[in-house]
Amino acid sequence: MENRRRAVAAASQLFRERGVNGISVADLMKSIGLTTGGFYKQFASKEALIAEAAQTAFGDLDLLLASFDTAHGDHDTARGALLDFYLSAEHRDHPGTGCPTAGFAGDMAREPTAEEVRETYAAGVEAFAEWLSDDANDGLPMVATLVGAILLARATAGTQLSEKILESTHTALTASHGSLGPSTEPPADRAP
Repeated sequence: MENRRRAVAAASQLFRERGVNGISVADLMKSIGLTTGGFYKQFASKEALIAEAAQTAFGDLDLLLASFDTAHGDHDTARGALLDFYLSAEHRDHPGTGCPTAGFAGDMAREPTAEEVRETYAAGVEAFAEWLSDDANDGLPMVATLVGAILLARATAGTQLSEKILESTHTALTASHGSLGPSTEPPADRAP
C-alpha cells in the first residue's frame, strides 16, 4: 500500500509538471525507486493511475482551499488570498504542486478515451468552482479565468508578458465592484 501511495503521489506531481504523456511508467517508477514490474502489481493500467493521481491532486486542492478558509476566517477573504496565490509567480513556476485544474487541462483535452479520468477531472473542476462561487455567480467564470491566466503565464514564462498576464488578470478580477469576481452588469455599450 505504501508503494501504491508513493506512486500515486509522484504521478500526481509529475503529470502536472510534464503532462500525462511526458512521463512514462518506467520514469515514474524509477523516480520512487521501484521497478516497472512493480507498477503492474499495483495498477491495472496507466489510465487507472492517471485517474487516481487526478483524484489525489483534487483532494490536495480541497485541503488547500479548506486551509485558506481556516487561515482567513471568512470565505470572501479566503477567496482573495487564493486569488493572490493563484496568480503568483510561485504558482506559475511550480506546476507540479499547483492547481490540478490547470495541471491536467491539456491532457484532458487531448485524451478522448479517458472517460474515468475526465469524470474525476470534471468533478474536481465543479468543486473548485463551487468554492469560488458567490452570490453573483457559480464560480465557473472565475475558474476559467484563473486557469486560462495561469496556463498563458506558464506558456510565456521568462517574458514580460507572463508577469503582465498575472498582474492584469488579478487587477481585472479584484476591480469589479470591489469584489473578487467579474462584474455581473454588462458594459454600457452591450447593455440589453
